[in-house]
Amino acid sequence: MRTATRLGLYAASLAVAFGAAFTVTGATIPKTVAQDRVAAMGQGQDHMAAMGQAQGGNEGPTRGVTLAAEGYQLGPVSAPAEVGAAGTLSFTIGDADGQPLLEYVTSHEKDLHLIVVRTDGSEFRHVHPERGPDGSWSIPWTWKAAGTYRIFTDFVPGGSSNPLTLTRTVEVAGTVAPAASPAETRTANVDGFEVTIAGDIQGGASSELTLSVSKDGAPVTTLQPYLGAFGHLVALREGDLAYLHVHPEGAEPQSGQLSGPTVRFAAEAPTSGRYLLYFDFQIDGAVHSAAFVLPADGAPGTQPAQTPGESHGH
Repeated sequence: MRTATRLGLYAASLAVAFGAAFTVTGATIPKTVAQDRVAAMGQGQDHMAAMGQAQGGNEGPTRGVTLAAEGYQLGPVSAPAEVGAAGTLSFTIGDADGQPLLEYVTSHEKDLHLIVVRTDGSEFRHVHPERGPDGSWSIPWTWKAAGTYRIFTDFVPGGSSNPLTLTRTVEVAGTVAPAASPAETRTANVDGFEVTIAGDIQGGASSELTLSVSKDGAPVTTLQPYLGAFGHLVALREGDLAYLHVHPEGAEPQSGQLSGPTVRFAAEAPTSGRYLLYFDFQIDGAVHSAAFVLPADGAPGTQPAQTPGESHGH
């Protein structure tokens, strides 16, 4: 593993361990303490990012474990500090000159995808903030639960074809109810729909995963295009929440086209372990999200294999 990648993984593991150290049953994180911890962690991540850049960046197959890559950096994240407080979540992506990035390549119908998830895998959200004239991104925000969160920004800089995933950690004050490690599951029930996932994740290789949607025992054939496909899949490695490469398979759907009940993806897992998967699909204009936990077999540290014919996707 390259030195820069190790530094990025170390910084991410520090952030997760720091949050876990304060996550005890019935614990309450004072607002001022949470704010101080956020500032301290941001400084630590800045230091690790600078060291990583000095060693050549965080090149390699693992994404979403550092706040800087290829000369771009995710700035501090501003958000409500406690549960239930209405406010705005905002941030800026800086370029190599320290200026706000203003040019993006549209990917999956958006210039930037924002993924927010608590470090235990719960409270997942996939949203799309608005960019202001000054280059800052913002979206109205309210936290539903206290804890330590990872903020992922997934985007392609203007003039590039290489997607980047930059991340920071945010602390949310309040009473923390620690969740047990999620059980492995291939079935999810959400908003009256049953979603199942078939296929196995293979560490160090590309694997095919098939999602199937049904309702009241009948297959759903009215899936609408969502973000340039009939579904969108985010996969995170349990432990450091590394962001996986997941590609929808098949041709990009046309406007008004319907499909179902299955959607296929190619997933590239860099190592063995357990993976948290979140499948977003759209029916009748409403987006639903189903969560799964799958194991991955394979030798840790192996490089992901490339699959011929992969198309558009994270």
